[in-house]
Amino acid sequence: MSRIWIKNPRASFNGTHANQANGGVVVEGQRIAEILAAGQQPSQAVDSVFDASGMVLTPGLINTHHHFYQTLTRAYRDALNKPLFAWLTSLYPVWANLTNEMVEVSTQLALCELMLSGCTTASDHHYVFSDSLDEAIDRQAMVAAKLGMRVVLTRGSMSLGESTGGLPPDKVVQTEAAILDDSLRLVQRYHDPADYAMCQVALAPCSPFSVTPELMRETASLAKQHQVLLHTHLAETHDETQFCIDQLGLRPVDYMESVDWLNDRTWFAHGIHFNSEEIARLGRAGCGVSHCPTSNMTLASGICPVAELEHAGVNVGLGVDGSASNDCSNLIQEVRMSLLIQRLGQAQQSSEAPLTAHTDSLRWATQGGAALLHRPELGRLTVGAAADLALFSLDEPRFSGSDDALAALILGGAHRAAAVMINGQWRVSHGALIDVDMAQLQARHQQLAMSLWQANT
Repeated sequence: MSRIWIKNPRASFNGTHANQANGGVVVEGQRIAEILAAGQQPSQAVDSVFDASGMVLTPGLINTHHHFYQTLTRAYRDALNKPLFAWLTSLYPVWANLTNEMVEVSTQLALCELMLSGCTTASDHHYVFSDSLDEAIDRQAMVAAKLGMRVVLTRGSMSLGESTGGLPPDKVVQTEAAILDDSLRLVQRYHDPADYAMCQVALAPCSPFSVTPELMRETASLAKQHQVLLHTHLAETHDETQFCIDQLGLRPVDYMESVDWLNDRTWFAHGIHFNSEEIARLGRAGCGVSHCPTSNMTLASGICPVAELEHAGVNVGLGVDGSASNDCSNLIQEVRMSLLIQRLGQAQQSSEAPLTAHTDSLRWATQGGAALLHRPELGRLTVGAAADLALFSLDEPRFSGSDDALAALILGGAHRAAAVMINGQWRVSHGALIDVDMAQLQARHQQLAMSLWQANT
């Protein structure tokens, strides 16, 4: 196996601490073989050297919640300036016309966009299925393998349509038998439980307002049987809490407990509206939360109580969320947003605790996401960790005059990685994707987006 020395970055972050790998890292095959402090040399000869001087080196960023297909409905006119439920009801009829090709191309564009932002592992939550869309997860797995992106693909589902008290239109809900059968098929075909796996599968009924309690219980049983993770939206808005109380007679966390979802294989998207007792229960159960700050601000949903969640023992990662509520898929920008919104939340609570640190927000995007996904080999610069790395250049006007390079990366608003390595292979070089014709991809993506909008007129 070839040995690559990524040499002498200006700053580094190992998943928890700054500047402990300022001599760089040595990559051997798919793993990190050596971590070098400033001034150290590799213990053995290397085959090639990557000059990282002037750059910030971090573990590859981990995106723990997304909806790739939503890249086709960015800034969709009828959904602008609306809260979650109204936003969803505007978009469900559009998404009902998705095709397999649309999912394939939107997945490719979202993954490319994420890689360019320094992301090396992405979890997607696809939950829209119809008669014309029966290969969504299969197409996603194919695209991820071709691009060399590490993914956790969650088989979402909706079984509770408008006619039975749910939010989505009936044409995009499935029977519970069809959902469970396909969930099992996907786990058996695509889930790799091994360390350093490039593709894993989790099971992810969409939300309390779009599936039945029976489906939640059966999905939890299937996940336990096959030792895969569980994922869903939870406590995103007050409307969702009221729905749970009105329709189920329970608050969201109580409902999750009643359907066997409070365990260490579960992570929730958003997690904004928990009370202190519920947060303590989530921590005791070992659950995780994907913090999605930009989406939460766009839909005016609220601020996730990250500090309280972590204090209780909840694993917290970052998610860019769907590109129809975030409107871009940029994880390094999400790091900055998470820092700023958490500081604002502290101010609103008149907290006397120390301000959220820039290293905290980067930790959520690396080690935090790895813990949430049960992937200890990811999200850190340590010997034996996966060779998933992101390098960011500070050679831009926004960073000129900066003292602390790692803080400048986040506070200055970095938006594009200079180089990205996934599983020991370079995927981004000089700020551009390797072997991807982005102009051609964007043109086809835009064509498909327009055809999707027009199908709803």
